[in-house]
Amino acid sequence: MQVEEVRRLLVDRLGGGPRPPSPESARAVVAELARPEVLGPLVRRLSAGAVDLPECTRLSYRHVLGFDKLVLLSGAPRFMLRVHFWPGPVGAEPEDIHNHRCAIASAVVRGRVRMECYEPAAEGVPAVVYRETIDGPGGAWRLRRVGEARLRLVCAERYGAGRSYGLDARTLHRVVSEEPTVTLFLETAPQRSVTDVYVRVPGRAGRAGGVSGGRAGRAGPPPKTPLAPAVYLAELDALARSLGC
Repeated sequence: MQVEEVRRLLVDRLGGGPRPPSPESARAVVAELARPEVLGPLVRRLSAGAVDLPECTRLSYRHVLGFDKLVLLSGAPRFMLRVHFWPGPVGAEPEDIHNHRCAIASAVVRGRVRMECYEPAAEGVPAVVYRETIDGPGGAWRLRRVGEARLRLVCAERYGAGRSYGLDARTLHRVVSEEPTVTLFLETAPQRSVTDVYVRVPGRAGRAGGVSGGRAGRAGPPPKTPLAPAVYLAELDALARSLGC
């Protein structure tokens, strides 16, 4: 599938009307694009130069939640298609529990992740609540503490290669990579201007899964440092070769 074909597919499937795309429609299209026979040739074309390199590298960086984020196609504000490279559990910090500004979908290309969903509950895990905004596409994170809450784990499921999921913008969740993992991630049109970030409180009864060291678990979020073009292209080339292209 050619690059422009992928763009048209995303536009057609996600729509451009007043209603945002559903998590299921996002999941279906990212699952189709994540098939090795589709993703491999796409990544190979991009690594060979069929990409807006300055724009894609500007939006690609080592994410504070522990993975390398590489933008493949930027169709903002309607969509952004990207690859996430997760290093696995060694040295990685657990994600903050968070939601998104838009419906999202993810498909596992290689490896395995555990996805956990949460909801507010009187007897849940204690957490500090932040509101996150971003200074435009690729801009700095801005966090504002808004209070405390408790969260209850409502489901946890493992996803291996070939599996995919979609989430509503407001669904609270976190992802844990259990081994080196590659995922294809689709961000749809924004529905909100903020993200809710829950940082679990250390040392209290009821703690589950450790303490987050993500966006708010440090002395403020770190700056986003765009990947160098050579690093970006090398990672794409390695992915294409791993997919047989």
